[in-house]
Amino acid sequence: MDTKKVWLVTGASKGLGLSLVKKLLEKGYKVAATSRNVNDLKEAVGVESSNFLPLQVDLVSNQSVADAIANIIKSFGVIDVIVNNAGYGQAGTLEELSDEESRKNFDVNVFGALNVIRKVMPHLRAKKSGHIFNISSVAGFIGNFPSFGIYCASKYAVVGFTEALSAEAKDFGIKATVVYPGYFRTNFLDEGSFNLPKNPISDYADARAIEKLHTDEIRGNQAGDPEKAANVLIKIAKTKNPPLHLFLGSDAYQYAKQKLEIIENEMTVNEALATSTDY
Repeated sequence: MDTKKVWLVTGASKGLGLSLVKKLLEKGYKVAATSRNVNDLKEAVGVESSNFLPLQVDLVSNQSVADAIANIIKSFGVIDVIVNNAGYGQAGTLEELSDEESRKNFDVNVFGALNVIRKVMPHLRAKKSGHIFNISSVAGFIGNFPSFGIYCASKYAVVGFTEALSAEAKDFGIKATVVYPGYFRTNFLDEGSFNLPKNPISDYADARAIEKLHTDEIRGNQAGDPEKAANVLIKIAKTKNPPLHLFLGSDAYQYAKQKLEIIENEMTVNEALATSTDY
């Protein structure tokens, strides 16, 4: 067991982040964890230990993130594994959502993770090692259902910058993995983690139906076990050659395979026409 690695987990007061923090502490790892409310975080984790550093951080603030990174290094000496887990769901069609609603979702889901990466990379480059997990979603691979366009777009962005990060950081011995969870039985679909549009348009019946499906039927009945997901991340972090793309959950695999089949079929059907554009 490698108890020397120090983990940083954002968005750790609930959901997958909370399950991961608890599992890491059980296994003897040193863990720094962030939340918007440090008291909620301490209460949720329920552990007081020299191995646990709870931090109240505003991930959208560069200064708040920089202060947190400095605090972790001062307390534990190093940071080895980073899990950019903080995020929330925003429902609503593209027409319905205001610029404010859309940008706020990107601020947390995308720029929050980028802030952490920017502030932790100098430390990782200096020690020439590290592993960054960016938690996307299977919605970062498929987006063909109504009312989740902005959320999907934010998670697609996480995929894109993780792929770039993997290429940029490899010469420094730093690994990057983008994680695509399916539906896990967390409070992700609860109020506070899943926002409905402030100004819904009645014409969008399909959007309202899929929102209702998520809040009334899927919530509380998700197939994925967050503790098992936490175990997978811990195992992946120990591997010499971790994957760049990690789909979590049988449903995520099913959705991803369906998307790949659609792309392959459309490329085959349109190959002659689509490749006729060269000089």
